[in-house]
Amino acid sequence: MKNPQAYKPALIIIDMINDFNFHHGKILADKALNITKPINALKTAFYEQDLPVIYVNDHYNLWQADLDTIMNHCRNPISAPILHEMHPSPDDYFLIKPKHSAFYGTALNTLLHQLSVNMLVMTGIAGNICVLFSANDAYMREYHLHIPHDCTASNDDHDNENTLKMMENVLKANISSFSDNNYNISSMFPS
Repeated sequence: MKNPQAYKPALIIIDMINDFNFHHGKILADKALNITKPINALKTAFYEQDLPVIYVNDHYNLWQADLDTIMNHCRNPISAPILHEMHPSPDDYFLIKPKHSAFYGTALNTLLHQLSVNMLVMTGIAGNICVLFSANDAYMREYHLHIPHDCTASNDDHDNENTLKMMENVLKANISSFSDNNYNISSMFPS
């Protein structure tokens, strides 16, 4: 019988493939670049445990888009350093979303069920918009949530901190950094 306390996590990376072509886009790009290192450390830890990494991204009204189309659309001098750091690997899943939530109008919930995932480690931008909306939808679908405070960013640091506290208090999300445990996924999510 499966341990009822066992977690099967998936790493969700939200909107890091981005053109930053909007008001305060340069500010968010600078903050997004700062979170690429801890997100990539998490990706490495997930790969080592053979756990899924799932990118969920805006589609920029490119309804026939795939990863390459979106990467090419988003590439510009502001986004280039982030795209270089955050390019999905061939083993990663890549879904496009039409609105703020990673669940709305996507196959994410079906994919998570097929992968037997019950814990989501959510990362990305903007913490106070798309990460928040996605976390809310995950909570309503009864996923356990871990949203590392050093893996989300918003235009405004104060807004990001308030959003993290709200996700911790209301959505019961763990907001601790995985760096505190040297990115040891297996000890944080016993199977």
